[in-house]
Amino acid sequence: MRNQALRADLLMLLTALIWGSTFVAQRLGMNEIGPFLYSGLRFALGALALLPLLLYRPAGAAVPTPVSRSLLLGGLLLGLALTIGINLQQVGLLFTSVTNAGFITGLYVIMVPLLGLLIGQRTGLGTWLGASLAVVGMALLSIGADFRVAPGDWLQLAGALAWGVHVLLVGALASRHDPVRIAFLQFLTCAGLSLLLALLFEEIDSAAILRAGPAILYGGLISVGIGYTLQVVAQQHAIASHAAIILSLEAVFAAIAGALVLGEALAPRGYLGCTLMLAGMLVAQLWPRRADALRA
Repeated sequence: MRNQALRADLLMLLTALIWGSTFVAQRLGMNEIGPFLYSGLRFALGALALLPLLLYRPAGAAVPTPVSRSLLLGGLLLGLALTIGINLQQVGLLFTSVTNAGFITGLYVIMVPLLGLLIGQRTGLGTWLGASLAVVGMALLSIGADFRVAPGDWLQLAGALAWGVHVLLVGALASRHDPVRIAFLQFLTCAGLSLLLALLFEEIDSAAILRAGPAILYGGLISVGIGYTLQVVAQQHAIASHAAIILSLEAVFAAIAGALVLGEALAPRGYLGCTLMLAGMLVAQLWPRRADALRA
């Protein structure tokens, strides 16, 4: 059991690293194509990358069971949450920095226990203290000298809510269904919905798609095909709140990638804001919980 937990933690840490670095690819991809088209293409590519795993059957292996109604519904729900979260994040990146996007997206670590209240899960002092630190940190990071918040920061905050729902759904479904199947279904749903939005609202140019090719390949094969699949695999052996704290480290990796690749820099108050947000994320999950709260 301990080995399974350690393996899950390491897989989620790798996922956070992949997701954090992908913020740069997301920004670079939109130099050529629209946000919905980028999302649709990368998740379509991620779904294609999983096809060999779905079709491969070792010699002597049992015939796989048909896709059940609960698996299909779970995949569609996950895909819908993923579509909302990724496209809010993608559009938001047009109007804010990679660093801001990474840290504000990481607020889903607060959203997970707060959303748990809606399904009867109690929350303790650590959650409220962590949420307060995170809100103050977000204000320092996002509010400019004229006391205005960038539009992209609001979109990232709305996306953090969708990511919180997504983490809870993965936690509920990963232990009940084959992780590759559930990942494939959510990728396919997200790709279809995002490409539909692209057809409705964006201009599609094949030459621009080719120019965005490296960013699409990284976002599709590495972030989606590997990262999101690892998330589902890892969360088979991790509770949602524990997963959220590790996955939220993507915020730190996003800041490092933004600085190294895009040359982004923060004012001192921005670094203080990031520190408070990270502290809030940690406090919300690591604060000692009373036994009655744990049993709830």
